[in-house]
Amino acid sequence: MFDRDIWQEIFNTLKTNKLRTFLTGFSVGWAIFILVMLLASVNGMQNGFVGQFNDDATNSIFVRPGTTSKAYGGFEAGRRIQLKNDDLEYIKQSFPKDIEYISARYFSNTTARYKSETGSYSVQATHPDHQAIEKTVIVAGRYINEADVVNKAKVAVIGRKVAEDLFDKEDPLGKFVEFNGLPFRVIGIFTDDGDDNAERRIYAPVSTYQRIYGNTNHINMIALTYNPTYDLSKALEFSGRLEDLMKRRHKIDPEDQAGLYVWNYAQAFDDISSFTAVLKGIGIGVGFLILIAGIVGIGNIMVFTIKERTKEIGVRKALGARPRQIVNLVLLESVFITAISGFVGLLFAWMILAALGPMIEIPAFSNPSVELSTVVTATIILIIAGVLAGLLPAMKAANVKPIVALSDK
Repeated sequence: MFDRDIWQEIFNTLKTNKLRTFLTGFSVGWAIFILVMLLASVNGMQNGFVGQFNDDATNSIFVRPGTTSKAYGGFEAGRRIQLKNDDLEYIKQSFPKDIEYISARYFSNTTARYKSETGSYSVQATHPDHQAIEKTVIVAGRYINEADVVNKAKVAVIGRKVAEDLFDKEDPLGKFVEFNGLPFRVIGIFTDDGDDNAERRIYAPVSTYQRIYGNTNHINMIALTYNPTYDLSKALEFSGRLEDLMKRRHKIDPEDQAGLYVWNYAQAFDDISSFTAVLKGIGIGVGFLILIAGIVGIGNIMVFTIKERTKEIGVRKALGARPRQIVNLVLLESVFITAISGFVGLLFAWMILAALGPMIEIPAFSNPSVELSTVVTATIILIIAGVLAGLLPAMKAANVKPIVALSDK
């Protein structure tokens, strides 16, 4: 129940000791401020790390050949592994229920020319599924389709920056641009959430580039996405089976880490989650240590206050005040100081994050912020901290004997 007399007494006490109250509350407010900023920084790092992979599907796996470092299966070490079209089909047939999308990647560079404009760009020759794997956003036209691959069509999907470089304000769709002297028709324009360099890329059918480069069946990399319903353990188990299969197919020692690289995004996200969880734990630990220092400070000041008011408390008890009323008085004052100062620190941190957080967009650090659950948790912590800070002084005050208090000088 709200007791007006008790609150008037609390306000009078705080008003009488303004500097002491401010310094005591400052330590708690500063602790909450540091705690919130640390947690927001960890969230910012997590956002930044995740953003580095944001332009690819999160369930992606990439298979890249290497050079063997161990002799195996009758072959000497130092053998260069070469992936081919057959490998792509072999993976498809071996894991029909595990794979969502799959595409080859054939890398090349080209000098592109349109009228008087020229530029050098990287080319990724792919299958149609690559659009989903890379999360390529088509802003005009279309992506490569199966007919383009079957017909080995000389068509290209160009990045937004390529379109700006070569075509300026002219619409590139349907126009022919020369890649190393060969005419390709522009069928689409894409953007990429990664960076500007990604938009200086050109996509073409993999079969077209294989024909241009000696009618080969070689590919540089296989990109795929696994079944999106898989959890982390199942995703890792699948990439392990995939690696074993491909090493067995290419006669690579199972322990040879250089012969074939299978990189699973799930592992990367797990590493990031583990890393940020550790950072968050450290942040919470540091924040709580600072908060404990603030609680101890408030406890000390409350002990000092009880000492100053010993005679007053003795008079109260002599006039019939019960111990519970004395405890309530001390606890309310402690909780009030802790809560108000903590809320000021919380509000200050929240205002800074709301104003500056959305503007921070750098690699590995993006939009530091705190969730509503963090604010609610901090509020509960503040109330508990206030109770803890005032508990011992309140019990001490409740045990004051009137006759001792009245004789205290």
